[in-house]
Amino acid sequence: MRSNTVIWWLLVGFFFFIDIVYTGWNILAHPDLPWYEGVEWVGSVALLFGGFMSTMIGFYISRVHKAQGGELPEDRLTADIDDGDPEMGEFSPWSWWPLVLAFSVALGAIALAVGTWMLPIGLGVFVVAIVGWVFEYYRGYFAR
Repeated sequence: MRSNTVIWWLLVGFFFFIDIVYTGWNILAHPDLPWYEGVEWVGSVALLFGGFMSTMIGFYISRVHKAQGGELPEDRLTADIDDGDPEMGEFSPWSWWPLVLAFSVALGAIALAVGTWMLPIGLGVFVVAIVGWVFEYYRGYFAR
């Protein structure tokens, strides 16, 4: 986790440094224009926002690292595989409801592209899929 934090803070410095170099280079490349017209604003703002986004991620990762009070299991050389294996929950490998749910979302996306008359159909299939998935264990395994 410490190495991730260092990498993100290095990216912050890189983006801000490259933003200054990029903006300065554009100003120097157009000496006949005023400085505000010589700047290529899209690239300068994109690099600046890249630095801001890297700052947010670096700050978040450093806060998480400080709050957890130690290194992650994958960062320790003496860690076993089971140390980093969290409980992921209960999943039904035989369930068909995720496929129906994906079909309903695809139907809704197609409705936005082709015709909005298909949107209520996709919404209806979505409601059926969500209710079916939530109440899958209500009647027992493999119940219809």
